[in-house]
Amino acid sequence: MLSLRDLNRATLARQHLLGRHKGEVTDVVHRLAGLQAQEPRPPYLGVWSRLEGFGRDDLHAALRAGAVLRATMWRATLHLVTAADFAAFRRLLEPMLLAAARRFDEIDFAAVAAVADRLLAERPHTFNELRPRLLAEFPGGHDRALGYAVRLLTPLAMVPTEDRWSFPRDPAFAPPGVALDPEPSPRALVERYLAAFGPATPADAQTWSGVRGLRPVMEAMELERLAGPDGKELFDLPGAPRPGGDVPAPVRFLPDFDTLVLGHADRARVLADEHKGLVTTKNLRVRAVYLVDGFAAGTWQVKRSGRKARLLLAPFGAAPGAEVEEEGLRMLAFAEPDAAAYDLGVEG
Repeated sequence: MLSLRDLNRATLARQHLLGRHKGEVTDVVHRLAGLQAQEPRPPYLGVWSRLEGFGRDDLHAALRAGAVLRATMWRATLHLVTAADFAAFRRLLEPMLLAAARRFDEIDFAAVAAVADRLLAERPHTFNELRPRLLAEFPGGHDRALGYAVRLLTPLAMVPTEDRWSFPRDPAFAPPGVALDPEPSPRALVERYLAAFGPATPADAQTWSGVRGLRPVMEAMELERLAGPDGKELFDLPGAPRPGGDVPAPVRFLPDFDTLVLGHADRARVLADEHKGLVTTKNLRVRAVYLVDGFAAGTWQVKRSGRKARLLLAPFGAAPGAEVEEEGLRMLAFAEPDAAAYDLGVEG
């Protein structure tokens, strides 16, 4: 039986949070099967915590080259994924995306998608540009509903710019420039998920991806079966890293909406149940957390005042130690590169 600490260390090892990866930025994006990207900056911070020697321009260059895309993917939310993963898995998500779009049952989805394809073939559009054009084609419709349907049903990627974090407030969208696999593999999805988040249950994989019906897929695969700390059956890839709960885990800072916090139905391997309400807000924002000994020990946010940047920590219990302060200030310098002064404060 795996202890909670065993489970924690196994997942941290795969997330490159026990030791930073030495390699390319695309390696990390691939190995994590993407990073949630509701906002432009958090994925950069997520990579910074996982990749040795990472510089902002590394990810910016990968986005500009089309090797990494910012697009609607897992759970119908925006993610940074490799172009190869977008091509491999986007069609597998179509039933989930269609189900999400059906909240607007008055829309002729096929007709809207066809018009969107025609408009976006002309040039990239922001959704502020696209919605009025859709409304002109479908008079009497609701512009927000039409735009939402396009976001979900039309394979699109945001167009990167020269902004600091690669995207402006109102980004343009365009076709992704990759051919989608017409026969995507649920088995490949399970393998990629377990490589990044395992050991895990089918419910975990489904929560992370939004794809249903993964239990029979996992049961038909040649996977290891393990008992978790609560006795539940966990699946894992044969030979996948499970370093043991006694392995040291360094302090790490994770951004808002980090993939580790959102990667499981049961988040106890990184976030204690009593702290969930301090991390996930009523409006579904997932706050940035810092890890001590592998587990979420508090939330953090950046406060900017003119040329001064402050890292404000809100610990769940014990006051942050020197290692937290040192790593936090390093992260702050990366997050706010144009600040002239940096400091750290603690709430409470």
